[in-house]
Order: sequence, then structure tokens, then C-alpha cells
Amino acid sequence: MKIEITGVSKKFGKKEVLKNLSFTAGSGQFIGILGENGSGKSTFFSIVTGLLKGNGTFLCDGTDLLRDSKTRAKRVGFVPQSPPLIGELTAKDNLKLWYSKKDMLHSLECGFLKLLGIDEFLNTPVSKMSGGMKKRLAIGCAISHSPDILFLDEPCSALDLPCKERIYAYLREFTAGGGIVVMATHDIYELVLCHDVYVLRDGALKLYSGSRDIKSLVEQMNHA
Repeated sequence: MKIEITGVSKKFGKKEVLKNLSFTAGSGQFIGILGENGSGKSTFFSIVTGLLKGNGTFLCDGTDLLRDSKTRAKRVGFVPQSPPLIGELTAKDNLKLWYSKKDMLHSLECGFLKLLGIDEFLNTPVSKMSGGMKKRLAIGCAISHSPDILFLDEPCSALDLPCKERIYAYLREFTAGGGIVVMATHDIYELVLCHDVYVLRDGALKLYSGSRDIKSLVEQMNHA
């Protein structure tokens, strides 16, 4: 599997927020998009997941997922910053909106829902969940259709370390199985998860590829 994102651009009025963003990734890769709040990360994610119109292409094995919404729905999972959950329902009832009963029970017993620890708060209403519970449940809903590619918009922001570790463990399993993860973050300590990191600044991307470049980036950020 290979994805090629090319020339993604967006203007709001006269302001050019994204300027021809492009990158590629293959099976098993973890891509980080590092940028400050307001840098355009969420706008970029909204475009490539089909929630916002913009210019560019998003090829997956030759198919443009920006033009083919049916294929995009099958192959892409997206977790935005604010989880799209129904507050009055429990975790279990939210999952039922996405899973068949058989698939949900199997995943809770020995699959990714188990790895995320969702079995521990199945009967808790979303309105009474912690931020970490909501994020894990949102990921659980996003992977119900077994996507090949996951876009995560700051999934661990403001979470405690044990909850972050749950999510990181899941993402490692996902990429180990051949999936592609693209994660927006402003946390430099999450960069160790990544194979490539792109810094989004002034609407453009700068690549830091491999462990040496990423280590150099972390050192720069620590001394900034």
C-alpha cells in the first residue's frame, strides 16, 4: 500500500492557509505532522478526509480518495480533536452504531477494542467519561470498518501518561499490521513514534526523515 498526497492547498478569503502540501507514505509507516495551534493541521486533515473542500490529490494505490468518496470511506479512519460521540449513550451503545454485535464482542474480547481498554468502561455514559476515555472510544469507533489509513488530530492532547500509553500501544499494533498512521501533534515527545516528521509552518511542510533527523528536531525544539 502507498499513499501520495500532492498539492493540498486552501485559502480562506485572501489568506493562503495551506500551500501545496505533499508527502508520501507506505505500509507500516507512522507520519507525524508537527505544528503550533493555528498552523493549519486540522484544516489539512479535514481536507484529506473529505470534510472540507480544497485543492490537491490523495492517491492510495492509484485511486484519488478526494474524488472517490466510497473508497475513501472504506480505507480511511479519522479521529478529530473533538470526538464525535453521543453524550447520552454509553460506550457500548456508541460502539453499536458502528459495529455488528459479533464484531464488537470479538474486538472487546481479543481485538483492538480490548487493546484500547474500552472493555473497562463499556457501561459508562460519554457525558461521565474522562477525556482519555472519550479519545479511546473515538478511536474505537473510527476503526470499526478496519481502515488501512488512520488520520489522528492530536489524539493524546491533555491526556495522562497511562492513557497515552494505551493509545500508543494500539498505534504500534496498527502499523505493525501494515496500516499507515498520520498524526497531528504539537508534543515533541510523541515524535519518537514516527518514521518521518513534517513540520507545518507558514502553510508549508518541512521534512525530517529517519531517527537522526527526528532526534535533531527534538533537540532544536528543546532549546527553542
